[in-house]
Amino acid sequence: MKRELLKFLLFAVLILAAPLAFKGGYLMNVLVFVGINTMLAVALNLLLGYAGQISLGHAGFFGIGAYLSGILTATYGWNPWLAMPLAALAVGILAGLIGFPILKLKGHYLAMATLGLGIIIYIVFNETVDLTGGPSGFSGIPNLSVGSFVFNNDIRNYYLAWTFALAVVLFSVNLAGSRVGRALRAVHDSEVAARVMGVNARVLKVQVFALSAVISSLAGSLYAHTMTFVSPASFGFNFSVELLTMVVIGGLGSVYGSFLGAALLTLLPELLRGAQDYDIIIYGGLLMIMVMFMPGGLVRGIPDLFRRAAGIRGGAGNA
Repeated sequence: MKRELLKFLLFAVLILAAPLAFKGGYLMNVLVFVGINTMLAVALNLLLGYAGQISLGHAGFFGIGAYLSGILTATYGWNPWLAMPLAALAVGILAGLIGFPILKLKGHYLAMATLGLGIIIYIVFNETVDLTGGPSGFSGIPNLSVGSFVFNNDIRNYYLAWTFALAVVLFSVNLAGSRVGRALRAVHDSEVAARVMGVNARVLKVQVFALSAVISSLAGSLYAHTMTFVSPASFGFNFSVELLTMVVIGGLGSVYGSFLGAALLTLLPELLRGAQDYDIIIYGGLLMIMVMFMPGGLVRGIPDLFRRAAGIRGGAGNA
């Protein structure tokens, strides 16, 4: 446990010191989204990487959190710090109610069911024009603030987003190492064996589904109060697939792998903008190469590359 704590502290120091290297600018704004996407990737990894339950609808929970927090604050004048947990609670209850019937399914049937859920949520965002603004989006959402201190620039938003992201990472690391985490891995490996060992697999799957949705909702609220504008396009099927890709590329069953996947898939499109019409080809090719040569994700693939390089150097030296 001490090793995990030291690893987290090192990670936190690197994250909190990052603005000293970048000194603001556009990249700082992108790093804010790396923090938000890290929360989303960790949330999905708890469900997929640890419990083995796939979801293609997490963008919907992300969107509900953003819209609920935005509507409560911009339309009804709520304090954002009250709106965020209320939105998360509402999303958690919704996910719990939906989770009981949906999580009876397995494999591609579960994937299709969660995909349908995400599409329904996306349609609701588009069609409830009087409430959400429809396809044009919803604006006027206030920034978060503490007294007179307003989170209204990139540096402040960076530390805001990463405070939440680091809290989610720490919580998830502790959860993974706990009895509940071991039970989740048991369910992932074999539900029948987990039940024999006394694990209530059905309830546990619903609980982690709801927990994952709550974290996604909090990320959505942060997104809304950072951008001060939300639209349905940000919460569609494409983003659900992108989240799934972040988890797979980073490494299933790894909290820090979720960060690596989120960082790569958030930064890579920005770095490839100069490639003009070829950016999507390069982007797709890099992802294909990573899946082929790093099937365990970045968190396992990078150490393997170093070990192989060390082995090659050692072999050359012995020769």
